[in-house]
Amino acid sequence: MKIATWATGASVACTLFACALTVPAAAAEDDFDAKARAALAGPIAEYKIPGLVIGVTHHGQHRFFATGLASRADNRPATPDTLFELGSVSKIFNVTLAALAERRGKLSLGDTVAHHVCADACTIGDAMTLMDLATHHSGGLPLQVPNEARNTDQLVDWLKIWRPPVPGARSYSNISIGLLGHITAKAMGTSYRRAFQDVLLPELGLTDTWIDVPAKAMDRYAFGYDRKTDKPIRAGAGVLDAEAYGVRSSARDMLKLLDVELGHGTPSPNLKSAIARTRQGQFQTSRFTQDMVWEQYPWPVDVETMAAGNSYDFILKPLPVTRIEPPLPPAKDVILNKTGSTNGFGAYVVLVPSEDLGIVVLANRSYPNEARVRATYALIRSLL
Repeated sequence: MKIATWATGASVACTLFACALTVPAAAAEDDFDAKARAALAGPIAEYKIPGLVIGVTHHGQHRFFATGLASRADNRPATPDTLFELGSVSKIFNVTLAALAERRGKLSLGDTVAHHVCADACTIGDAMTLMDLATHHSGGLPLQVPNEARNTDQLVDWLKIWRPPVPGARSYSNISIGLLGHITAKAMGTSYRRAFQDVLLPELGLTDTWIDVPAKAMDRYAFGYDRKTDKPIRAGAGVLDAEAYGVRSSARDMLKLLDVELGHGTPSPNLKSAIARTRQGQFQTSRFTQDMVWEQYPWPVDVETMAAGNSYDFILKPLPVTRIEPPLPPAKDVILNKTGSTNGFGAYVVLVPSEDLGIVVLANRSYPNEARVRATYALIRSLL
């Protein structure tokens, strides 16, 4: 199997053999290649990942590692410009848009959900707020939209009679973040897709990130491979899919996002404030601090603590949390992460602000979160 590396600037792909014969700068790329390959080789082999791309931004310098295939049918290699489904990493965009809408005076994250979705007097959850949605503080919302809710109106009707089974608990849910995106777009007077494409992406400076992949980019859209059947697959439509798990992007574009998160470039004052808002510590779990979607650990941290915090046992059960009042300000001596999956894809993003380091790992196979955490942690340690 061919493995390729790319460096910002020339962005020229090369095989390991060819790189070894080039100028001394290539030696550093070979070193990065070896570290990336060593860190991810285990998961790639164990979970038979067809294609995988790693992007690293460190002090504003970008490096990429790519291996395997974006599509087996036409033997198309994975590259830094291959489009992967981000799954729940999409939620980072959602909360950033909500915080930006707040900065623009379109809503307050302290508003109740009922204020935005009910035409008459009603209660949603335990007076659930938009910040509760952004932090999964729902008291037991299920992971997925119930089958009987075939659109957002029916979902709101379902929520009006739903009662939190575990009041005060954190419950990881596509419903909560999806509903936040729906409410945000409504407050901005548009659809979520339009707000995402026309408002948020230009603010972030992203040009190769999509909810609906355009025809001109379809040749770079990878096929995912189902972990059970190994058949090619892509995500279909669903209620609140765009808001909760529907973004597609490349490693190259995702590093632009991580650069903005790390303070590079010249974001607008509103965007800078919105990003800071998403990075405030709102709730404390037994494993991590819950920001707006971002999960925050002290840095340095033991890798097994992060693996446990990202485990499905921890994520998919209602968990007790303690509200942090006032919220913790954004910190540098932390590590923030977010996983994402669809039936055919697995994504992982990490920020270490004190090291000015960001990493994105995109694969066209969903594989265990713990494996993503351990492999990426090993890469971070080797880079530092």
